[in-house]
Amino acid sequence: MTGFYNRRVGSVRPSHLMFTAGIGSLVDLPNFSVLIKGLEFWNYQGLAGYAIDEPRLRTAVNRSLQLYGNAQITELRAAPWAEGADSRPRDWPAQNVGVPVTPFPQWLRCTACNLLAAIDSDAFEFRNSNPHAAHEAKFVHECRRGRARPLAVAARFTLACTAGHLDEFPYISFVHRGGDCSKAPRPQLRMRDHGGNQAANVTIECVSCKKERNIRDAMGERGLVNLPRCRGRHAHLGTFADQGCDREATLMVAGASNQWFPVTLSALALPPDRSADAAELVEERWAELQNVTTREHYDLVSALPGYGYLKEYDAQDIVAAVEARKAAEVGQVPDGPAAPVDLLTPEWAVLASASPPQATTDFAMREVAVPQALAGLFSHIRQVERLREVRALTAFTRLDAPDRETPDIADEVRLFRSSPGWVPASEVRGEGIFLRVRQDLLADWVARVEKAPAMAAHRDAFARFRRNRKSDRITGDFEPMAGWPGESYLALHTLSHALIRTIALECGYNSASLAERIYAGTDEGPRSGILIYTAAPDSEGTLGGLVSLAESPHFERIVRRALRDAAHCSSDPLCAERLPKKPADYLHGAACHVCLFISETTCERGNRFLDRRFLVPLGSDTDRVLTPTDLLQ
Repeated sequence: MTGFYNRRVGSVRPSHLMFTAGIGSLVDLPNFSVLIKGLEFWNYQGLAGYAIDEPRLRTAVNRSLQLYGNAQITELRAAPWAEGADSRPRDWPAQNVGVPVTPFPQWLRCTACNLLAAIDSDAFEFRNSNPHAAHEAKFVHECRRGRARPLAVAARFTLACTAGHLDEFPYISFVHRGGDCSKAPRPQLRMRDHGGNQAANVTIECVSCKKERNIRDAMGERGLVNLPRCRGRHAHLGTFADQGCDREATLMVAGASNQWFPVTLSALALPPDRSADAAELVEERWAELQNVTTREHYDLVSALPGYGYLKEYDAQDIVAAVEARKAAEVGQVPDGPAAPVDLLTPEWAVLASASPPQATTDFAMREVAVPQALAGLFSHIRQVERLREVRALTAFTRLDAPDRETPDIADEVRLFRSSPGWVPASEVRGEGIFLRVRQDLLADWVARVEKAPAMAAHRDAFARFRRNRKSDRITGDFEPMAGWPGESYLALHTLSHALIRTIALECGYNSASLAERIYAGTDEGPRSGILIYTAAPDSEGTLGGLVSLAESPHFERIVRRALRDAAHCSSDPLCAERLPKKPADYLHGAACHVCLFISETTCERGNRFLDRRFLVPLGSDTDRVLTPTDLLQ
């Protein structure tokens, strides 16, 4: 990361910029905090190899960005980085490459004398003399003559609102109760932290007029009265809302977990779908096919290595689809967001195809014989020997996290003023295991349990969950069951978690390095699949430790152990008897950190929609779902 005076001030992993602290968020450095700036400030000049190509994901991002009118993209880009930044002299150009940041909050407090002042007040000096130790960047205050200058740290209070705005805390106005100091136009302030365990106990004092006020007057119900209205500031863009903001400003501590939530999309890189029509193919692979405007171009491109799939399409259809796509670009982008792109259906079509597709540099899959003991549970077991997942950051929210079950719960904030034609992305390469549960088994279980009391309790809890998180900004009709994943999802998701916990003990990857994708439901045809794959961005993830477990006899042993472990929990009988009941709205039944929960970066639904009673016998055998009894012996 590059910040003050264009010097390096710290470093983070690429995945950190996608899921933990990306554009618009605050990053805590050892000595102060910084705000990651919008896309207009990012610089890729002189760099190469940053573009990440994934046509399906690019299309999905453009659909989601239609919320911002004509803000369309043509590229997905990795974070800017240049080799040599950590090993070359200070004047090496790589030292000036990085993600742009700015100090925020821009009010600092001296750790020795408690002086509270803004960075631009000239009270503090920035020091970052060692280019190879960016973490030593700091601000100091000269308040002790003849002694080492004490550190100045960020005053940790900020203001935020549900529209995604972020602003400095108005210390001068606050301590003077909305007015100005009667003694000085720019009064000197001090911040004293009294400690203790009774929430915040910090006093702001005006040295000039001796007025003081505790920060607790800005918290909770008192904050609604004592704080000013939000000014509509997007600090990461350096802008204010044209019409201001009518939301209440909320006191937020820098580093709070609700200061930033990412809005992301992800897709697997797949071989071309042979059943897709020409228009779908051109849409998904626009970057490759946009210049195929004549039969001659078609013949030339289809003869190139890696483009043999084009020969399965009529040249005239491809050329017509390219021309139609170009004509559509000239027109206006439709108002409002379009229907989201279905990223899972094409993946299911490839993973569950009658025979594995031809291998590519990004994807290779091999069929494995289903062990006889597991034939009653799985119809297919496949080793995904090579895969690539691409993730894109499209927006973020503050205070309220985006939720698949409640999409209107939070306002999304854009990453740019005007579209630069790209959004940040990252990619991971790895391996995986694809499991297809027998569709007849799953359909029979759904027919048995969809009216069972346990499943009714889960549906009622989901409706309460949606109502409790319904935003006051949502007007019109509200459907509490919108987004219900379906009964089959609970069974597949529970089985996935049981397997992941067991696989992590044997494959060499920790559970946080694994991820899941659940293919359930019947909207686009019956689906009953689970993909468990490696998703660690700092590793190639292709050592074979995961795919090798799909072979006999390893996988039979793993399934047996997973089901045996799921049948017992050290928190039983409390865990085994748990069902969401009114007024509770948690979205899991017999599941907890001991038996089924996994890392939330691994689970695609944040450890929701889990219940062991739908997988193994926990008393009543009528609710049991998938496992033949002999697997538990």
